[in-house]
Amino acid sequence: MLMLYTQVSTRIHAARQSSEAGQATAEYALVIVGAATIAGLVLAWAASTGKISDLLNTVLDSVIGRVG
Repeated sequence: MLMLYTQVSTRIHAARQSSEAGQATAEYALVIVGAATIAGLVLAWAASTGKISDLLNTVLDSVIGRVG
């Protein structure tokens, strides 16, 4: 009887582990989608305000000033 209980317990534990692994993958996917959404919103805002071109101009001017 104890052997049967051990086998059933082992199978239940293995089934729980495999279902939790899928849940962790789904959670990682949701975090990545959320981060991509926030990055897209920041990029859209920066592009509409002209901040990206200002930043690139400042960086390029600094590099050219140091090299030339």
